[in-house]
Amino acid sequence: MSKENPPAIGWWIPPLLAVQFLTRLPVPWLNGLTSKQARFGLSRAVIWFPLVGALVGAITAAVLVTSAHIWPRAVAVIIALAVEARLTGAFHEDAVADFCDAFGGGQDAESTLRIMKDSRIGSYGALGLFFAVGLRAALLIGLPQEVLIIAVVTSACFGRFLAVAIMASVAPVAMRDTGLAKDVGGHTGFSDLFFATVIAAPIIGFFAYLQPTAALLTLGVSGVFFLWFRALLLRRLKGSTGDCLGFAAYAGQLIVLLAILAVVGP
Repeated sequence: MSKENPPAIGWWIPPLLAVQFLTRLPVPWLNGLTSKQARFGLSRAVIWFPLVGALVGAITAAVLVTSAHIWPRAVAVIIALAVEARLTGAFHEDAVADFCDAFGGGQDAESTLRIMKDSRIGSYGALGLFFAVGLRAALLIGLPQEVLIIAVVTSACFGRFLAVAIMASVAPVAMRDTGLAKDVGGHTGFSDLFFATVIAAPIIGFFAYLQPTAALLTLGVSGVFFLWFRALLLRRLKGSTGDCLGFAAYAGQLIVLLAILAVVGP
């Protein structure tokens, strides 16, 4: 795709492509796009990922709060997570399993990438997915009612924002990550991270206003995670993949929920 002659698309196309990429919601307005327009629009859609994450979080929170009026919190959490998995196509959960399998069983870049591309789930992937979803469920069960909605929405927003930060700082693995993930990550720079920050700022800022200590704890822990994770990707793969980004997004959600529960208590 020529940078000098990008295809003409409307300003509304990138946010709609972000919705299409991160969820299974129908977006019929994109049916007329050419493949070139879709690839170009998707490279511009990254900045909207935190906002789409907040949308997913809002739906999850609505299901959780509504269900909790009928069933115990533990049942409501399972229902909400099931609805979210259907809404997103278990996008990030699949990435968590693939990442854990690859980095648990791989010894070098070649074996790690080979395992990551395998559609089968091994012991590392099964355990990693079990612990990740189980921890998230336990955190949602333990959170006080008064912070539940802001916790779910903010964690969903921040998780996607953390993935954008990784995208901007670690290029895709050369010649190995193909398809949509390559179209997104291969064009993401620090200008995209800046705009993603601006878009995410109202949600994260509101969270910081309501829970300043939890916000500071989130910032510190996520900063350590970012440095460790970036170093891990560069050392093992010399780049990132879509599964690495999905793992980062899920980790970001867990960091926010852990920080909130650590501060406010059950």
